[in-house]
Amino acid sequence: MGSKWRKAKLALGLNRCVLVPRTLEDSPPSLEGSERLSDAALLSPPNWGSGPSGPSTPTPSSHGLRLSRSGSKSSKQICSICLTKMKQGGGHAIFTAECSHSFHFHCITSNVKHGNQICPVCRAKWKEIPVQGPSLDPPPRRASISPVGWPQNDALMTVVRRLPPTRRDSNRRHIMPLYQAAEPAVFDDDESLGHEPVFSERSCCDKNVAEDNTVNTIEIKTYPEVSAAARSDSCNNFTVLVHLKASASINKENPSRSQASLPQISQTPRAPVDLVTVLDISGSMAGTKLALLKRAMGFVIQNLGSNDRLSVIAFSSTARRLFPLRRMSDAGRQQALQAVNSLVANGGTNIAEGLRKGAKIMEDRRDKKPVASIILLSDGQDTYTVSGSGNNQPQPNYKLLLPLSIHGGNNTGFQIPVHAFGFGADHDASSMHSISETSGGTFSFIETEAVIQDAFAQCIGGLLSVVVQELQVGVECVHAKTHLVSLKAGSYPSRMMADGRNGFIDVGDLYADEERDFLVSVNVPAESSSSETSLIKVRCIFKDPLTKEVTTMESEEVRIGRPEIAGQVVVSIEVDRQRNRLQAAEAMAQARVAAEHRDLAGAVSILENCRRVLAETISAKSHDRLCIALDAELKEMQERMATRHVYEASGRAYILSGLSSHSWQRATARGDSTDGSSLVQSYQTPSMVEMLTRSQAMLLGSPSPQRLIQPLLSFGSQPKPR
Repeated sequence: MGSKWRKAKLALGLNRCVLVPRTLEDSPPSLEGSERLSDAALLSPPNWGSGPSGPSTPTPSSHGLRLSRSGSKSSKQICSICLTKMKQGGGHAIFTAECSHSFHFHCITSNVKHGNQICPVCRAKWKEIPVQGPSLDPPPRRASISPVGWPQNDALMTVVRRLPPTRRDSNRRHIMPLYQAAEPAVFDDDESLGHEPVFSERSCCDKNVAEDNTVNTIEIKTYPEVSAAARSDSCNNFTVLVHLKASASINKENPSRSQASLPQISQTPRAPVDLVTVLDISGSMAGTKLALLKRAMGFVIQNLGSNDRLSVIAFSSTARRLFPLRRMSDAGRQQALQAVNSLVANGGTNIAEGLRKGAKIMEDRRDKKPVASIILLSDGQDTYTVSGSGNNQPQPNYKLLLPLSIHGGNNTGFQIPVHAFGFGADHDASSMHSISETSGGTFSFIETEAVIQDAFAQCIGGLLSVVVQELQVGVECVHAKTHLVSLKAGSYPSRMMADGRNGFIDVGDLYADEERDFLVSVNVPAESSSSETSLIKVRCIFKDPLTKEVTTMESEEVRIGRPEIAGQVVVSIEVDRQRNRLQAAEAMAQARVAAEHRDLAGAVSILENCRRVLAETISAKSHDRLCIALDAELKEMQERMATRHVYEASGRAYILSGLSSHSWQRATARGDSTDGSSLVQSYQTPSMVEMLTRSQAMLLGSPSPQRLIQPLLSFGSQPKPR
């Protein structure tokens, strides 16, 4: 037995625990039918290299992988929890639930033991609960070494145990969790980067880029709602648009170089990123969901640079750290892929515990990199920390899901944004939106399983292009009789001084080429003789994440003409466009409140009225793209409020992800928003589009099922693309 155990550990260490189907008939392309495809294969995109030149866009080389959404005859013979075949007389007891779905008895009793009393397949609530009896399988043995070369207590690893060859089904696999030791009390075992200069992967190989003397900057533009007002007129609510854009690197020695000639974001120096992904592996993630999550994580791992660090938390009823913060070098990537590939879906959904450990990694790390984020994905509702609201229950306190360090309840200044991804129709959109909103992150709605990788790609495309940090916008009144009336900044914290002469907006991080628009309202006094009035000026203070330098930039004074008699008033289309955006976001919020009070007709009416108002604006009449996109988005929301069932399944999540996007002015995934043909593409940056292109090219080039079955070690042995 000892010899067989050593062989099993060696096989896992070499990543050869994959099942190669004998014939096409034994392994059809459906993940839900017959023997499942190797998870390692789903993590292994074709023709990917990870050398000094960094990850590059894969070249489509074969037909795309097609995932069957409908069940098949053979899918009924597979346990949806462990994804292995079920066969009478095969040595495993089989449990058939009242909803007609079947599972291995030992799998479903483990699921029930962790608090899950619903079917992992159809989510039906069971009245008859299976009770754990004596185990039919031998207890798992202890492993003395980690298969991936990291401390064993940091991994949720599995081994594949073949059934004895005397069994008729000799190709069946059984997944056994390895022994897990206690985690360290302090997560200060992050891998150090040293003090070497940090560049992106491709820039190291491009002398022209690496030697370029660059600096990140903020472009400031201001637009008064009208350019002139009669001298004798006064206004108590005059709007000025403040437009900011985080510019990609600009050559100090040649500032006249055009924006079009600048290198791509992926070719410019940038600060390294610390990323923690908190992944739901509860029983409901079994099957295609988990397989696609593993493939999406494979994409993330392959596209992080060698100086970026990653740690993964997997949670179900409890949470475990798979590995500490590790650099995504060639060895780090392969080890991370092996760890992610080991995940098995089982148990309940404890989001709070997953976030607690994710935040602890960020808090305890010795080397605190300035750019850091947490990605949270879940397809269910936390049943351990927050109780659901009912007719006689108050609204749940979703802040209980967040550690104190994330929701800013302390005075340490430590706050890490959580970018939350709600997966499927059963996730708790309200809690996920609350988590992201409180932490300063975004909420994305992954409606269909197939877009999970694109959603992750869009997110990391932004995270890997941070060029501005700790941005604070200051607005100062210039004219002695002018004072601020309001600052409209969405979810960004803003404040005005008591005298109304100064105001501030805390923006934080900006991605390369990301834009922000804020509407500032001031009073305009009457003038006796002056031909113009100076209203405000804008100051931006920010830190370069790479050089740590703090920079201050100021705009010119915003002035309007004051003729004796004003001519025809022409409202600025830029100001009108942003008014429309804010008005649409306000209508979305009001409609959501009405829908939560079960007034769907009223919610639809609010959205319809907003669409009618927007149609009469000068932006709409000028066929402004943002106005067209807003109308399409409002119409989509109306359709998702057609019935209570539709609203519960997708309408709430779609609206909340839209509100998250507009309040932070940052791209989120919702519906088909990552599709190039979608109108709802607001706030996408070039780096996000570039990463989406890579993702979609990889999906398009996914090989046939036969070619997908290959060891993960192929990552290190494939020729690198040029």
